[in-house]
Amino acid sequence: MSISPFERRRFIKSSALGLFGITTFGYASAKDVFHKSLYGGNGGQFYYRYPAMDDTMVSGVVGASHGNFDKVKELVNRRPELAGMGWDWGFGDFETALGAASHVGRRDIAEFLMSHGARPDIFTFTMLGMLKSVQEIIETVPGIQSHPGPHGITLLQHAKNRLEDKNINATDSGNINKMIAYLQGLGNADIKPKSLEMTETDKQLYIGEYRFGD
Repeated sequence: MSISPFERRRFIKSSALGLFGITTFGYASAKDVFHKSLYGGNGGQFYYRYPAMDDTMVSGVVGASHGNFDKVKELVNRRPELAGMGWDWGFGDFETALGAASHVGRRDIAEFLMSHGARPDIFTFTMLGMLKSVQEIIETVPGIQSHPGPHGITLLQHAKNRLEDKNINATDSGNINKMIAYLQGLGNADIKPKSLEMTETDKQLYIGEYRFGD
């Protein structure tokens, strides 16, 4: 399926509207892109970055991983390599499917993705309540607890978001509360990125099509 550079840039700009836009795009695009990419809807031509994964398919699984478990299973069961995919939302905001599941506290989705090859990081370990693993990472890489995750979500917030899952069991809840206490004790695991207030006039200065070179 061919996606023009203009269409990609337009989508990246629209993604700045927030997480709602991320999940909506992922849900809406997933079914359609399979028909186009797997069943000949692209007119028999290779994807423009072949053999890379189709952009729309990748954004679909990342979007669905924010909460649509059924869609994630549908996509990954057909194409297992999607479990390890990531999407660049622009300006350094890079998010994997597992990263999405981690910051919304969906252990079930995260475990499914990992069972298909997704690679966990400190944010996933935090959401899972794996205190010893998180402590060892922080001891090995001092200061990593201050690094922001996808969309600027902090390490501590990953733990807190896990508690929002209504299906969390007592064991998980206990582990997460220990994680929260540990991270709070560090004093710098919840440093939120600075957000600059801009007027509509200011924003107009940066709106446009960007490209590298002359």
